[in-house]
Formats: sequence, C-alpha cells, structure tokens
Amino acid sequence: MKKRVAVLGATGSIGKSTMDVLRDQKDRFQPVLMTARSDAKGLLKLKEEFPAALTALADNAAAERAQFDFSGREGLLNAIIEARADIAVNGISGAAGLEPSFAAINAGSNLALANKETIVMAGRIIFALAAEKNVRVIPVDSEHSALFKLIEAHGRDNVSEIILTASGGPFRDYSRETLFCVTPKEALAHPTWKMGPKITVDSATLANKGLEVIEAAGLFGFPPEKIKVAIHPQSVVHSMVRLKDGAVYAQMSKPDMRLPIHEALTWPETVCSPFGVLDFTSLSLTFEKPDLKKFPMLALAYQALSGGEFLSIVYNAANETAVEAFLKEKIKFLEIPRIVGYVLESMDSGKSTESIEAILAADREARKVAEDLIWSKR
Repeated sequence: MKKRVAVLGATGSIGKSTMDVLRDQKDRFQPVLMTARSDAKGLLKLKEEFPAALTALADNAAAERAQFDFSGREGLLNAIIEARADIAVNGISGAAGLEPSFAAINAGSNLALANKETIVMAGRIIFALAAEKNVRVIPVDSEHSALFKLIEAHGRDNVSEIILTASGGPFRDYSRETLFCVTPKEALAHPTWKMGPKITVDSATLANKGLEVIEAAGLFGFPPEKIKVAIHPQSVVHSMVRLKDGAVYAQMSKPDMRLPIHEALTWPETVCSPFGVLDFTSLSLTFEKPDLKKFPMLALAYQALSGGEFLSIVYNAANETAVEAFLKEKIKFLEIPRIVGYVLESMDSGKSTESIEAILAADREARKVAEDLIWSKR
C-alpha cells in the first residue's frame, strides 16, 4: 500500500524537493494534500499534475482561492485534518508553520519536519502531543536528519556531543567593515544551497545555525555546551557526533535536500535513492571555528537557549521581523543582530510557554517590540 503524503508548503524550496521525491518514488507514495501560502499559480500547476490530491491556499486574499479545496488559515488546518495523511512534510517557512505542525500530529500523521520554528517555539509541547497521538517527529533539515540517523545508529547514551556544520554563508570571508554595506541582493546569493529568501538571509547572518542549535537541543535533549558548530563551506558533512570514547562519526552527502526528505519519508526503512551521491575522487573538506564577533546571531541563539523556552520564541520572532525589514531595505544587515539582542534583553523571560496560545502571544509581543525599534530608527 502506498504511503499517503501531505506536502505543506508545496511550492516552496522544501516543497519542490519533496514533490521531486514523490515523482521519483511513485510506487511508494501518494500525495493526498498540497498547500501553499500565496503561490496560487504554482499550486494550480501541481493540482493539474496530481488531481486526486486536496489543495489548500493559506492566503485568504488571493483571488484564485475559489479554485482550491480549502483556503485561509482555518481552511489550511482543516485540510490537514481531512487529508488523513500517513506522513506530513512541513516545509512552511517561519512561525507560520507551527499551527500546521500541531494539526498534522493531531490528525495522527507522522511529521517530517523542515520547519525548525516548530521545535524552537514549542518543542516540549510538540513532543508531548506526538507521544499522546503515537506518532513520530522526523527531522528533515539536513543537519538534524544527519544527527537523527547517527544517534539512531550509535545510541543516544553513547554520544558525548553533537556537531552541526554551517556553510558560513556568502559573507564568511568579509570583514566586519564590509558587512555594513551588504545589500539584500548580496545576502540572497547563497554559495551552496538554493533556499527561500528568509532562510537564505538567516544563513548569511548565522541565525539559521542559531535556530538549528536550539532545534537540536529540543530534538535530541543535549545541553547548549554539548552542541557545537563548525564552519564547513563545502556542505558535504552535514553533522557529526562525538562518542564517549572520543571517536567522531559524520554523515556525508552532496548538498541536496531531496536526500533527507527521502530518508524521512521512507523511515524506518533504508531505501535506494538517486539523491546526494558523492564522488570521493575530487573531494576536499575544510572546517573552521565560527566568528561570533562578526556573526553574533549564533552567540545570541546560545544566549536564548540558555535562558529558557520563552527566549527561544523571542529570538525567532525578533529575527523574522528584522529579516523582513532588511529585505525591504528598512534596516542594514548588521542591524539584524542588534535588534534581536535588544529584544532578548527587553523581554521578561519568566512568562508562560505552557500552551500554544501563550507561545503565539509571546511571538506577537516580541514582534511588536522589534517593530517598534525598527520604526524608531527610520
């Protein structure tokens, strides 16, 4: 029997890669739901290709919404429930992916998770709900997919620390003075990965790696001091684990998101795949320490993680707000970490994160503080 798959964010970077995997493995997978935020044309094209699948357009203002089975935020959540997927791939960008993750788990679907904000904002609640519904959360980020496989292979109790790799982004070799003049166009030119604009800017500031540090803590239960980051420009080693005996084991593949998506969809089996195959005859790998002074977003992520669940929500919300302002040329590149640092210092870290409502309230509050600061700078 084919595995029923919901693709949340089907027209985005992760969604397109997921659809490639589904096309490659038609005998294994059946798409039952495809969603998009506002790309109606892209979603209509997918609907033509897979007419049996439900479709949902989250943007209620889009003129084409009547052409889809569901529309708007509530429509999206209802579509996830009605699809009855065996597994949902959440490729939605940012905090907007949180409620769809909850909906998928509530519907009894395993969750192949590329939306790191789900764990950053609400990891404890997500895992409690997954346990209640007897479903699994399987990471899709290349780094966390690698760690998932490595820890599964060697055993959690045998791992002393985990090591996330980072490409370093397009400005790895820039001086701090040069970073003052960086434009959105330059920040969107990632040297290795093809991603959406927000995550590409996050890669340039190392905020993406900061979010992944917080996500790794939530997924695998390691304290901040046992989560390390190494700059690795080739993006061939996706993560490593150091065992208690000192040995280090790495997961290596070409930088192709279709491989971790394929692994998540086929888990717990290991199935042949054409994606990510390496040629070792011309391979050269380098590693270096991240420069936290030049890229303080990574240091701020560790600060947020050490401060508790509330500050992780604040870190994500302030960063999303600052990145949006940078892409609209309202602020400079180096103002992104200044804004995030200010919001982290301004917020009361003792507030509740015990419910989805409290989490979303904290998210809104942090965005308001960041927006007010951005507005005051204009």
